[in-house]
Amino acid sequence: MEIKSVGVVGAGQMGNGIAHVMALAGYNVRLNDISQEALEKAVGLIGKNLDRQVSREKISEQARDDALARIVTTQDIVEVAKTDLVIEAATEREDIKHKIFAAIVPNLDDHTILTSNTSSISITRLASGTDRPEKFMGFHFMNPVPLMQLVELIRGIATDQDTYKSCLAVVESLDKTAASAEDFPAFIVNRILIPMINEACYTLYEGVGNVRSIDMAMKLGANHPMGPLELADFIGLDTCLAIMNVLHDGLADTKYRPCPLLTKYVEAGWLGRKTQRGFYDYRGETPVPTR
Repeated sequence: MEIKSVGVVGAGQMGNGIAHVMALAGYNVRLNDISQEALEKAVGLIGKNLDRQVSREKISEQARDDALARIVTTQDIVEVAKTDLVIEAATEREDIKHKIFAAIVPNLDDHTILTSNTSSISITRLASGTDRPEKFMGFHFMNPVPLMQLVELIRGIATDQDTYKSCLAVVESLDKTAASAEDFPAFIVNRILIPMINEACYTLYEGVGNVRSIDMAMKLGANHPMGPLELADFIGLDTCLAIMNVLHDGLADTKYRPCPLLTKYVEAGWLGRKTQRGFYDYRGETPVPTR
């Protein structure tokens, strides 16, 4: 099936990035959120990011203007349902995702493919609560969406081949690369990445090194572009903890036990960059380690 229109549910960090790349690639986008303020903020951010691409000569001014013209915002989830492909990009909570799908499904056209940008939750389980498990799959973008080249495509147990091929064609049209993953907790990227971050938290928790030395060790010793604690702040400590809990619950292996220090930071509301404090304090001119 040729996909021409895309609905994006959730105008946060991931949703606005997905809307950005889809519109730039020529798709008509309907961006939905329960908050009008979030929608306005998302469109403003998309405009700034497109302007940055123009200034770097990555795209033309005409391409920027055309992309912005393709994005329509709405607080009515029914409007999002009237598209060829729906991508749910709400918060990483399974109960919220099920509520979103329950609201969308009665309004979907028969041909519409339903997907989730979840970074760790079972696609098979999400699909089972809809009327189209064969037309449901995981469509996991990396953050920040306009810059990152990878998209994980995750098939649930019932996902059919036509659905996979249609989603693969969309990924290729975005000039990105798809990695096919099986439907096991956290898929590929986060199955490997988040336990590494959790281990960095344990290294800090046990006093093996401080925040700065741990990040410096991995940047200079392993040639990582960003240290694991700095990366955790960028991702969001609540998201990291949620993924560790999915791994721990789904695989029942003690090696996936979330670090108590990570839990403590989340309990404190120190979630990283988005709250101005995490493993670093971002309230000043330069980030300062909090431990």
